[in-house]
Amino acid sequence: MEYLGNKNILELEKSAFLCSQKVPAEIVLKSYDWAKEQRKNGSCIICGNHSQIEKDVFSILLNGKQPLILVLARGIKTRWQPEIVKAVNNNRLLIISPFEKETKRVTRETAEKRNLKILEISEKIIIGYKSPNGQLEKLLKGINYEQL
Repeated sequence: MEYLGNKNILELEKSAFLCSQKVPAEIVLKSYDWAKEQRKNGSCIICGNHSQIEKDVFSILLNGKQPLILVLARGIKTRWQPEIVKAVNNNRLLIISPFEKETKRVTRETAEKRNLKILEISEKIIIGYKSPNGQLEKLLKGINYEQL
């Protein structure tokens, strides 16, 4: 396991946000509204930042001041966007990778392992949307979650 940032964030109550890659338009708007509400409330959110909607939600949350956790489906990069660096330097972002730095590509297997890590460390799970018979639906069997 590799870490970059404030590991103390792991001790906070955390909600995970996961979403399938293909999302109906109404879910996109619900997800954006949910992210803005979490940002306003200062909630600690865990994101995977893989699907476009997960990236958008993470970006909305990154513009706040609350603590965040980003779990990668690849190794930790050496170069980051300025807003990521700023959040890490302000001790409000923890980046986690269950992979070695040499893992550069995201695959179905690495995405699944990332999602399992997210589920493992979160107290609450929020699902923007899960495609019928998709990977996320299979992963969530038998797990309690809230759907937007």
